[in-house]
Amino acid sequence: MKKGRLYVVATPIGNLEDITLRAIDILKKVVFVLAEDTRESKKLLDRYKINTQLISYRDQNHERMIGKIFEKLDMGLDLALVSDNGTPLISDPGYKLVKALKEKEYEVITIPGPSAITSALSISGLPTDRFIFLGFLPKSDSKREKIIEQYLILEDTLVIYESPNRVLQLLELVNNLDKAITVSAIRDMTKKRENSYYGKIESVIKQLKQEDFENNPHGEWVIILSNKI
Repeated sequence: MKKGRLYVVATPIGNLEDITLRAIDILKKVVFVLAEDTRESKKLLDRYKINTQLISYRDQNHERMIGKIFEKLDMGLDLALVSDNGTPLISDPGYKLVKALKEKEYEVITIPGPSAITSALSISGLPTDRFIFLGFLPKSDSKREKIIEQYLILEDTLVIYESPNRVLQLLELVNNLDKAITVSAIRDMTKKRENSYYGKIESVIKQLKQEDFENNPHGEWVIILSNKI
């Protein structure tokens, strides 16, 4: 019997209309959708009248779920993997699953689509020929400083995911390392409150403070840094 396949399906990062026709088709055809948060994924499936059953899959329940996933695939059943938003595995769960399937020679197929990294870079106004994605940095200031200092030397554009509560803290840390940095800080891409800030890092810090961001932090942020312009 032919083994089933796992489809790694990119979903919208905010606006639910940002989904490909192929992604909708695959999500309708597979037997189960493995989702990081079934409540979030249900909103998308309901929007497109997709009745496929959702199953919770996270790094924390990987060991409990992997045997069941092998079993379904061995029955010839196709499955899909989605994250809360964007492309799975990019600062989201899924690496353990894909690794386990590749090692046992199951077929894993990408269904490409939205990604916060490439979306932010495309509107950043910063060099995109070479960039390094650092994901979410450690909470410790000393560890964050060490990582940023290490990569700034390479003169590649840096892309960082950051929580609203630490955006200003991150920018001030970078400013202390290099005041010549140009930054593009983008909040809530594709959502109603989407906004972006661009300029030398001191200028962006000033803009945020003028908006009283310190006392009212909110949004999902992508911070892009460059010392080449």
